[in-house]
Amino acid sequence: MNKLYKKNPILFAVLWIVIYVVSLSLADNASASLGIEKAVTLPLALVLSLVLYVWIARQNLKEYCGLCPSAVPESRLLWYFPLGALASVNLWFGVTMNLSVPETVLYVASMFCVGFLEEVIFRGLLFKAMVPLGLKTAVAVSSLTFGMGHLINLINGSGADLFASLLQVVYAFAAGFLFTILFFRTGSIRACILTHGVLNALGAFANEAARTTGRDIFSAAALTLIALGYAVYILTVTESRTCKTAENRP
Repeated sequence: MNKLYKKNPILFAVLWIVIYVVSLSLADNASASLGIEKAVTLPLALVLSLVLYVWIARQNLKEYCGLCPSAVPESRLLWYFPLGALASVNLWFGVTMNLSVPETVLYVASMFCVGFLEEVIFRGLLFKAMVPLGLKTAVAVSSLTFGMGHLINLINGSGADLFASLLQVVYAFAAGFLFTILFFRTGSIRACILTHGVLNALGAFANEAARTTGRDIFSAAALTLIALGYAVYILTVTESRTCKTAENRP
């Protein structure tokens, strides 16, 4: 991994995206075949998370990738309240137990791994590697690839609805933009990882019976507005903190 990363950090990040998307999609299908939600996905996600974290730590890249405290006081960031609003979206229309207790534990744990992996890959690796090509390009690519990546639900056998998936792409792009700006201005992805993990994990308790097309549109619009509004606020009250790029990384 070291040789590829030093030679081409962008290709390294893209390779990790491919490994992540393909392996977890296959694991989800294997879990479904077993009849136990996330039974295969969680062990694989844990392994990928551990491998990536250990590699980052050994290369002294934790600060570079944002696995460090925020350089901006929480008070200036409104104590992350807008992130809490984003994370709670799956509970907006009621709470229910969609899975058995063991499956719920597997699901929640796997979603926190997903939050870690996606934030490290899309923000800590891809975004930072692309900064030398231009900040706007780096932000756009990190946000767009994160949003478009959710289209995998249409082809991975999950049975996802086309319209719902397209809405998810829209607010995933907005969330990706927010997370990238938060990393850019604070130097940390810790809050992004936690928000991402909680948002996904609470899907285990979403009241799917209460979903309607209108409510899906409302949720997507609200999430998009919250994410973009908070990103603009962060840009207004903070300064850039992620000065290290792929060219001057440790």
